[in-house]
Amino acid sequence: MIKANQQDALGIIFANSYDKEVSSLVNERLMASIPFASRYRLIDFNLSSMVNNSIDNITVIVRKNYRSLLRHLGSGRPWDLARKSGGLNIVPPYAEKNVKVYYGRIEALASILVFLKQQKEEYVFITDSNIAANFDYKDMLAFHKENGADVTIAYKNEPIPYGFMNLQASPSADLYYTLDFQDRRVVAIHTNPKDYGPQNLSMNIYLIRRELLIEQVERAYADGKTFFERDILSPQLDVLKVYGYEFKGYTARITDMVSYYNENMKLLDPENLEQLFAPSRIYTTVRDDNPTRYIGRPKVKNSMVADGCIIEGEVENCVLFRGVKIGRGTVVRNSIIMQDTQIAGNCTLDYLITDRNVEITSGQELKGSPSFPLFIPGFKKI
Repeated sequence: MIKANQQDALGIIFANSYDKEVSSLVNERLMASIPFASRYRLIDFNLSSMVNNSIDNITVIVRKNYRSLLRHLGSGRPWDLARKSGGLNIVPPYAEKNVKVYYGRIEALASILVFLKQQKEEYVFITDSNIAANFDYKDMLAFHKENGADVTIAYKNEPIPYGFMNLQASPSADLYYTLDFQDRRVVAIHTNPKDYGPQNLSMNIYLIRRELLIEQVERAYADGKTFFERDILSPQLDVLKVYGYEFKGYTARITDMVSYYNENMKLLDPENLEQLFAPSRIYTTVRDDNPTRYIGRPKVKNSMVADGCIIEGEVENCVLFRGVKIGRGTVVRNSIIMQDTQIAGNCTLDYLITDRNVEITSGQELKGSPSFPLFIPGFKKI
């Protein structure tokens, strides 16, 4: 991978964003490492978008359940981030004396202030991990400079997802934001609104000068503040020049289990698949599996099938990850089957999500619904 016109920006990715909203999927992993689109993880889209836009100094801040992410990322070689200078930097809690388990974004950024002060890039991109998008960071940076902004927030004009609308209010609840504008400048940031219809919904992607970020985080942390958006940006909209950058590309936003199911299923539409993957290449870890084998007289219709699968039965409207085995006489429809799941013969499965390494024995009949897909945890035998 050869990158020209190096951007004067570094990236920070929060890997545990909105974990609580997909608790079934993050028992042993975090949001960033959730499998998506047959052979990828959610973080692949952020990392690939950054390196495709010439950002090659990227820090991933993790809070818990990060072992699977470390295995997936390794040294960062699939994204050309295995470097002596810059490259991929993963920051787990207690990696250093001042790095602990953080609560809000301010506390997390405060724990890497020493690192930020040592960097040379002028700008910082900050992003979460619950959105799969082929994002144009170069265009956002150009927009930021053109408007002389202090901070730029990426947003998508779309209805607030059902999963967000049903967040339970609590001191530790996840937050989402909508924006109001006047001549592209943000004049109001609304926290967890319940408005219907299309809204200017923040993508939690922020661009800010590195020195300004350090200054703001130091002050907010000393004052005991927690949330970057609510406690730093919102009270200073009359002081800081905060602009909104509208992203019009394809997005898959994961806010609950139903949205995870739906966003995978949407990619069975070739138009959606092309919009997500066509702008620039998405990289991921290579597993060196054999090509998928179709044995006997299988039937596969409207499905995404990764390499390493063995299919003897019938598959329709499904997303199959690497190493899945479907036995003879088995019918699997409208389902997401994660890696290395083994389904024996003569089963009937519909509206199912299986985590990795599930074993379903012969003759089982399991059925969920579009609004409530049946979930089977990893390493479980049924």
